[in-house]
Amino acid sequence: MQVQIQLFATLTDYLPKDSRGKAINLEVDPGTSIQELLQELQIPQDLVKLIFKNGIQAQNKDILEENDRIGVFPPIGGG
Repeated sequence: MQVQIQLFATLTDYLPKDSRGKAINLEVDPGTSIQELLQELQIPQDLVKLIFKNGIQAQNKDILEENDRIGVFPPIGGG
């Protein structure tokens, strides 16, 4: 099944260079969790602060469904 993921700020480093700043479509197995998706992309868990699934805040354990849109944000610092 297909899901769409978009990584923001420093997390874009975990996408291919031509995909940075864009949402990408990925094929995942039914029953895949958000955490498993992030592990597949080799994104360290400590770099993830907020996850949104279809515009609603989500948790790592949430199971993905066909055509879900996932947004992942790192901790943001300011000064």
